[in-house]
Amino acid sequence: MEFHATTIFAIRHNGAVAMSGDGQVTVGNAVVMKHTAKKVRKLFNGTVLAGFAGSVADAFTLYEIFEGKLTEYNGNLQRAAVEVAKEWRGDRILRKLEAMLLVMDKEQLFLVSGTGEVIEPDDGILAIGSGGHYALAAGRALKKYSGDTLTATEIAKASLEIASEICVFTNDQIIVEVL
Repeated sequence: MEFHATTIFAIRHNGAVAMSGDGQVTVGNAVVMKHTAKKVRKLFNGTVLAGFAGSVADAFTLYEIFEGKLTEYNGNLQRAAVEVAKEWRGDRILRKLEAMLLVMDKEQLFLVSGTGEVIEPDDGILAIGSGGHYALAAGRALKKYSGDTLTATEIAKASLEIASEICVFTNDQIIVEVL
């Protein structure tokens, strides 16, 4: 039985940062097992946000590894992200993990994957998971056309709401965390 959990959206906007995630956990491609999973968390004494998409057990393993690297590198987000990606790609067992991470603090935002990527977006917006493309498009449009009328928190929530209306693996039980 394979459990999946998706969609995560992160944004840096007008000096604020927010990350949102839906609550749906799907078994295979047909059954919604849970509606209120928490896929976005504060780490490192509340100074870092991390969100996962993919296999739930794999994501929890990655959370533990990432938080360990944050501690080891005294909260240096970029260094911790790079070290997790290196370990993830280089370890035979970890390489089989099926998940992706978005991590951010007040200054930086990264996508971390098992193929060794550590990607920092040009526009301060990232999204992952099966509804990620929908959330990313919605977030970019909201940021571009709202000017300063919407906050990072409002854009993060609205982007997931829009994705939930399109993607069957994304629901409207949204958690938003801010720094």
